[in-house]
Amino acid sequence: MSTFDDYYYLGNIINPHGFKGKLNVYLDTDEPAAYDQLDALFLNIKGGLVPYFIESIKIRNQKAVLELQDVDTLEKASLLSKTEMYLPLSTLPTLEGNQFYYHEVVGFEIIDKEYGSLGAIKEVLEYPNQAVLQVFTKEKEVLIPINSGIIQKVDRSHKTIHIQAPDGLISMYLNA
Repeated sequence: MSTFDDYYYLGNIINPHGFKGKLNVYLDTDEPAAYDQLDALFLNIKGGLVPYFIESIKIRNQKAVLELQDVDTLEKASLLSKTEMYLPLSTLPTLEGNQFYYHEVVGFEIIDKEYGSLGAIKEVLEYPNQAVLQVFTKEKEVLIPINSGIIQKVDRSHKTIHIQAPDGLISMYLNA
């Protein structure tokens, strides 16, 4: 079993597919097709990550039909329903430019064009229609929308993100 620190959430097993151990899975990713050649994945079994080898995977939009080694009956497949799937962070492709993974930027300093340094990113909060960077400035929470119009530059070498916040956004938090 492994801890979750070096892994990212890939999706979850929905339910069995047929009677021979195949599984319907949901892939929580922008590019499901990038995962059509997986050899193995890790399942969250009782709070620990257990490796499973993949015999086949057929991608269908955000879902897939998955066959795992040694899962060859409806009963075995049923036991894995609603199980979360993970992959090692090392398998993620490197992003460049202003693209980033949410886990990657926690701790990066936010620098606004007008206000200067706002502090380090405490967390990335994912809301239904918008993800935001959470920082604390002068002990007040400031939420910065993750938006290409706001994020001007991601500097990985200096662990900074330069932004140009919309008029009034930061002052709304600081003057509240």
